[in-house]
Amino acid sequence: MIEFQNVTKRYGTKTAVRDLNLSIPDGEVFAFLGPNGAGKTTSIKMMCGLLFPTSGTVSIGGFNLQTHGEHARQLMSYVPDQPFLYEKLTGREFLEFIADLYGMSREDGQRRMTEVIELFSLQDFVNDLTERYSHGMRQRTVFAAALLHQPRLLIVDEPTVGLDPKSIRLLKDVLRNLAKNGATIFLSTHSLDIAQELADRIGIVEHGRLIGMGTLDTLRKMASIDGSLEDVFLKLTEEAALDPKPEGVVP
Repeated sequence: MIEFQNVTKRYGTKTAVRDLNLSIPDGEVFAFLGPNGAGKTTSIKMMCGLLFPTSGTVSIGGFNLQTHGEHARQLMSYVPDQPFLYEKLTGREFLEFIADLYGMSREDGQRRMTEVIELFSLQDFVNDLTERYSHGMRQRTVFAAALLHQPRLLIVDEPTVGLDPKSIRLLKDVLRNLAKNGATIFLSTHSLDIAQELADRIGIVEHGRLIGMGTLDTLRKMASIDGSLEDVFLKLTEEAALDPKPEGVVP
């Protein structure tokens, strides 16, 4: 589903992503981890077609984002860490707007709206203006919108920020079920416990380079420790931070 082939992204003399190779199949929950400024945000922007690589290619579902971006974007949804809503629309109007953006028929749009409103328990506030929503209500509404067109790829940046424990449990169940039904989940987070619980594989980046990838057991062997993901992450990133950098790195 996701293919990064020899991807490098530079901003002037600064390198954000350096020679990234990544292959993520259908139905996998993949956690993308790294310290602030490691290159995660730039990688996600390239995956969404918001930025193009300086060199290399990024493909989604076999479509090169630089040459067939419209086809690639039809396959995906992106949930940012700061949920954005049009505040003069109600939650229902926002969902209708998203359905129209994806060219869904009115019948399909209404059917899926009913399903996601129930799934994320939006009934009590979906007809209110979104300017009145709490952060958690916004996050649940944005997730509902992201799943309207049943994307094959869901890209999620810090999914649990602002959610209460009940909503976090619901979200975990939703992500597991999506992957079980063949969707790919690309999860960028600082919540290592969430990554350890949900991810089939984990990629760790530092200084724009992929410094480790695989299951938790694989990463433990790389780090030569038998600890938690937090222990593994800290050891690998600390070791990578000692490597000299030929160029500056930006987030």
